[in-house]
This record gives sequence, structure tokens and C-alpha cells, in this order.
Amino acid sequence: MRFVLLFLFVTTTLLAQPRPQAFTTARTPTEAGFSTGRLKRIDTFLQGLVDQGMAPNAVTFVARRGKVVHYKAFGYSNLEKKTPLKRDDIYRIASQSKAITTVALMTLFEEERFLLDDPISKYIPAFKNPRVLVQYDRKNPTGGSYETRPARSEITIRQLLSHNAGIPYEHPLDQRPEFTVPFFNSTAPDKLEDVINRLAARPLLNDPGTDSTGKGFVYGLNTDIIGRLVEVLTNQPLDVVLRERVLDPLGMADTYFYLPPGKASRLVELYDKGNADKPLVLHPNKTYRQYAVSGARTYFSGGAGLVSTVEDYARFCQMLLNGGTFNNRRILGRKTVEMMVRNQIGAAEVWDRRDKFGLGFQLITEGTHYGDQATPGAYTWGGMYCSEFTIDPKEELILLVFTNVQPYAHYSDFVRKFRTAVYQALE
Repeated sequence: MRFVLLFLFVTTTLLAQPRPQAFTTARTPTEAGFSTGRLKRIDTFLQGLVDQGMAPNAVTFVARRGKVVHYKAFGYSNLEKKTPLKRDDIYRIASQSKAITTVALMTLFEEERFLLDDPISKYIPAFKNPRVLVQYDRKNPTGGSYETRPARSEITIRQLLSHNAGIPYEHPLDQRPEFTVPFFNSTAPDKLEDVINRLAARPLLNDPGTDSTGKGFVYGLNTDIIGRLVEVLTNQPLDVVLRERVLDPLGMADTYFYLPPGKASRLVELYDKGNADKPLVLHPNKTYRQYAVSGARTYFSGGAGLVSTVEDYARFCQMLLNGGTFNNRRILGRKTVEMMVRNQIGAAEVWDRRDKFGLGFQLITEGTHYGDQATPGAYTWGGMYCSEFTIDPKEELILLVFTNVQPYAHYSDFVRKFRTAVYQALE
């Protein structure tokens, strides 16, 4: 009986412990439940990629129960200049922007500004009466004829958040002048409102929602629409809303759409290694390289436009792991976070990964072909320039790794082998 009472006391005490509101460095990896020797495999792996010319750099952040066990920089922020990478160097995080924009919207959900199953046209009228692409002139997609039909239903906010609305990134008609929008970011004087209205005119690739074939996950410009919804609901620019509702409260002082001049030199260079047998080369797309530090600085892509540091983004991840709080600030309610990491795409799956998607995150399942040792129920996402995070509630663990290479023939190897190196070191 004494043992049972002691067990209940210890269990209740552990469950009642407050979530960490600041990161602390573990005195030893063992203190956070890691093997010191096995954790060194992360260093061997990442330094090896740099030494072999497979990656220009990498920065890591691994914390368990708020105790940091691996926070290191490898390689060079600029290969040509041999500038050593610093832990607080700034990276293009591309689609990791989506989670931040999603959280900003969900703060408005908690204020009863909308319901998830509201049609987006209620707030952005250009989306009223959507149409689905039936066929088009494949020999002349920029000017040939095409046919559409009425969609079976309106697009809902829930479908946008779960990439279940039939809106892709690459569209067969996206080079037609009436449908052209910035692909990820822009140095031109584009405005989010104008871009989203043009996007609304594009026919969908399929009906909103999961259809009978289970093909409901269509990854695309959905979160850019969510960013515009945030602007409509608040009557403020998206960058201001993110700063006020997410970034400043969490102490994410180095996360921006466009860097102030004093921080521009900390942006790492962007490289290209689309072929495994070719060397790393400077990325040929000047917009991808320079959008955060030059140009008109007027377009706020909630789906792909942010730059950040690994520690800034770790603060965001820890907030989610904590059930909505960090830095002694509550961003979301616990039940809202729980809802966001429930399957929202039904029988559909995230590409060939055998995983599901919630409101802003890929959800690791029992049958995952991507999450490897991550606990089912963990959630993750990454960015096209090669960065990724994983949040594992059962292990009370966050793990992040960033580099900036696009396209990257080793993308999956880079992020998944890093994750493997972290999990194999748990005691």
C-alpha cells in the first residue's frame, strides 16, 4: 500500500510540474536522459557532411524538458569567404513559416472571430463559387483553352489549414498572366491582398475536402491565404500581427519577413545541390537569395516568407510542447494545441509518408514511412531550403536542424538522419 501511495505521489508531482518557460543548458546530457557518448554521433554526422561538401553548414537545437543538450554550429555561413557559422546566424525557414502563421490565426479563433468550417469567401469574397480545372491545353498552358466546372462546395478555413482545399503550389495554369502569383517570396512591390485575389481566380485541382479516392492532401499556397485572412480579421498587416501575437511574446527577436539593416549580415548564403554528384554552388535565383534583405519589402508570405534563427524557432516549438505557453506568456490554450495536432485529412495521407496532417503540422503515425523513431503523435514540418523541426510530446522533446540548400538531393537524408542521431541517443 505504501508503494502504491508513493507511486501516486511521484506521478502526480511529475504531472503537476510547471512547463519550462526558459531554456537551460543541461549540466550533462545524462541529466536530460541522453547518452553522452551516443549524442556525439550528431557531431560526427553533421561535420562529416560539411567536410565532404554535402552541406555548407548546419545548426542544431535539441532540448528535453527544457534542458538543452545539443546547440551547435557546423561549417560556414558563406563558403566562398570561409565565414564560420555562428549559432545565431539567420536562415530562410520557408514553409516553417506556416506553423507561425497558423498559430497567429488560432489566437483569433480563440477570440471567437471565426469558426473553422466557415467558408473562406465569408471573409475574402474573391473565393466565392470556386471552380475545378477539368482539362487544359497541355501544349500551350500559358495561352491555350481550358475547361472548369463548379466545385462541389466552398473552401473552408479548416481545409486551408490542413492543405485539403485543392490549392497547389505548382499549377498547370500558373504562368497565365491572370493567375501568376509569387511562388514563395518576392522582391517586387507585391501586396498580399492583390496576390490572394489573383490566386482565388485560379481553378482548383480537385474539390475541397477529401474525396472518395482519399486524395485530399494537396500541398500549396493555402497558408498564404490564411495570412491574408489574419489581415482581414485584424485590419493589420500580417507582419505586425505576427510580431504582436507570437514573436514578441515568445522573445523571437530574430524572426522577420524582412531583416533590418543591422541584422542583414547574419543571413546565411543560399546554395544549390540538386544533383548528388555535383558540388555545392551559389543559388542562381537572386530572389530566393536576397528577398529578406533587398527589394520592395512589401509582400508578407505567411506560407514561406520568414527568416529566423534556430533558437528563435525552438522557442516557438517549446511553446507548442508546453501546451501553448513559453517565456511566461500564454499564446494558445492547451485544448487548442491539442485540436491542432489531430488528424484533419481523413483517409488521405501526406504524400508517400503514411502520415496525417493537422492544422499546420504533419502528424507522425504508427505506420509512418518518414518519422522513423519519432513517437506516434509527434509532429513535424520543414522548409524547402532544408530546415526541419520535430516536437515529441511523449518524450518531452524538441529537435531542430537548419541549413540553406535548394534544391538539395540529400534533403531527406539530412533531416531524417539527424533525427535518427537524436533519438538513438535517448537512454
